[in-house]
Amino acid sequence: MTMRGILCSSAVQCSAVQCSAVPYRDCMNDTASATAPAPAHGIGHDGVLRRAALAEIDPRTLYLLATLRQDVFTMEQGATDADLDGRDLEPTTTLAWIEVPGPVARTCGLEREPVAHLRMLFEVDGPEVTAGAAAIVRIGRVAVRVDHRRGGIGRRLMASALEHIEETAPGAEVHIDAQAYLEQWYASMGFETVGEMFMEAGIEHVAMVLRPSRA
Repeated sequence: MTMRGILCSSAVQCSAVQCSAVPYRDCMNDTASATAPAPAHGIGHDGVLRRAALAEIDPRTLYLLATLRQDVFTMEQGATDADLDGRDLEPTTTLAWIEVPGPVARTCGLEREPVAHLRMLFEVDGPEVTAGAAAIVRIGRVAVRVDHRRGGIGRRLMASALEHIEETAPGAEVHIDAQAYLEQWYASMGFETVGEMFMEAGIEHVAMVLRPSRA
């Protein structure tokens, strides 16, 4: 679903954003090169990949991320469970998104607006609550705005997340409860199906895992 009727006051104050950001063209490489993957259709070189904890995100951007999730999961897919489950607030949770210039951003007084999003939940064994201690990382809330699909933007966001996990939680398994119709898409990135189809939020899902040796 497209972003509908979003009104943001330009008077909203922006705190210093601490999230990491790299140009979208570099999201799978440290530096741009002739072999760097091409941007997704319609993204161009203005797209930016960002990662941050919830507390580090500008409130206007956070509102747009929540709206993107609402539009995809609730309005479009009709999910029956609430999207906001409290886990975004956990200290090790990382949100990742790609944002591009657009009319909603201009209305909000921002340079860019989110068009793709996912979150990473770092689940630890023992008392040490750090991303590096994670034994399992769960990727979820994967959403791409309808007008930016089928151009590779979701795959590039996933690839960047997997690279980030490999760097920050080496040896961790990556788990995802994939919507069933995307099972082969995740399999193409190395995920293995580890269970039967099940229903979650009224939508068919399958549990999938990416083993450390293949991350």
